[in-house]
Amino acid sequence: MFKILIVEDDAALVSLLTEHLHRFGYDTLAVDDFETVRAQFEAYEPHLVLLDINLPKYDGYYWCRQFRSLSTCPIIFISGRDGKMDQVMAIENGADDYMTKPFDYEIVMAKIKSQLRRAYGSYAAGQNERTLSVAGLLLDIERLTLSWKDNRVEISHTEAIILDELMKKSEQVVSRDRLLEKIWDDQAFVDDNTLNVYVTRVRKKLAALGIHDGLQTVRGRGYRLVPNWGDTP
Repeated sequence: MFKILIVEDDAALVSLLTEHLHRFGYDTLAVDDFETVRAQFEAYEPHLVLLDINLPKYDGYYWCRQFRSLSTCPIIFISGRDGKMDQVMAIENGADDYMTKPFDYEIVMAKIKSQLRRAYGSYAAGQNERTLSVAGLLLDIERLTLSWKDNRVEISHTEAIILDELMKKSEQVVSRDRLLEKIWDDQAFVDDNTLNVYVTRVRKKLAALGIHDGLQTVRGRGYRLVPNWGDTP
């Protein structure tokens, strides 16, 4: 049974989310002490987190970073803030998706199922023990790491899917639609800007390894991974 941690201080919303999640067979834990959020996360070991931004003491961005230091489980923000920068900040701090209140509970359940499937279901099961290498750049999909030379960075499930597709088609243009199709089951629920943010995150991970300008934007078409780092000293 998948375990879902709810980090939300609106008791009525927590009750509704819990009811819907139980109806779909999920186990849930709602944070009841916002002084010990990290400890509750560690003790519960959730498969997925639903996280609000406006919380007592520390905001959701802070807790998202804390969770990311412990786990690569999917994190979905649920917030009343609908600004573009709020969504960008959520993803920049490690979130996998963002939903604005009020939301349709059927869409919430669809997004949860999609993230669980990506993290633990058909995609994950098909990639066990699989690695990809392009000009010395090594992607370990099971362990969610990206390595080059003596450097290694951790990546999210979504970043792994993007890199997997780009590395399999190295030097070829991969369309935005193709990446959206690989990342989300239903593109109708996806803000087009979200993919831009994820691609930016992938570029930052490559830059952290010392690889610059390897991921190129092909205007009007998509993205291309060009292994121009192979001869870099």
